[in-house]
This record gives sequence, C-alpha cells and structure tokens, in this order.
Amino acid sequence: MGGLKCEDARRIAREVLSAHSVGERLVDDVLLVVSELVSNAVRHAGGVTAFRVRCLPDSVAVEVSDGSPAAPRTPGTPAAAPGGFGWLLVNKIAQRTEIRSGRDGKTITAFVAAGATAT
Repeated sequence: MGGLKCEDARRIAREVLSAHSVGERLVDDVLLVVSELVSNAVRHAGGVTAFRVRCLPDSVAVEVSDGSPAAPRTPGTPAAAPGGFGWLLVNKIAQRTEIRSGRDGKTITAFVAAGATAT
C-alpha cells in the first residue's frame, strides 16, 4: 500500500462512490479530500500504509494511514515553513476530521457530509 498514488486512490474512491450512487458534487469534494490526504502521506510521511473510503448514511468517510505519528500542520506552523494549506482545505471541506496516532503512525479520517459542497 505504501506505493499508493493519488490517481490510484481517486480511482478507488470513485469506484466506491459510484457503487453507492453518490452525486457528482459530493464526489468532487471527496476526491479533493482523497488527493490532499494521500499526497500529504506520500510527501511527508513515507507513503500510505492503509486507505479506505466508506459510504455512511449521512457522509463519506475517507481514511488514510501512514507511518508517521506527527500530526498535520496548519499554514504558518512554524511561521517560516511553507505549506499546510492542504490540511486547511481538508478541514474546510470535511464536516469533521479525526486523527488517531500510535507508535506505528497515524490514521486520519475525514467525514464529508452528504449535503456538503466545496466553497
């Protein structure tokens, strides 16, 4: 799974969403969240160790695990460091996010509400 690329993750997510007849506006939001979480895992945490998309009654859960226990950072933390805007975007689109860290890394789950659209 460590070799999972954004385009592969988006394809998998699109297949799951299609199987559940998810509307295109929600698909777009979910695919953006997938892209950001997977690219962050690849860039900053050595790659994806697990990936899952689940359609729940009121939302879509995107779950990405990686080998780093470090939490994502927001823009300007530290002030001189570039980046962090992907995590900001994920939190703008997702109804809520959860981070579970352990000695083997972390899992981030973003819940995109069925009625949500990116703004």
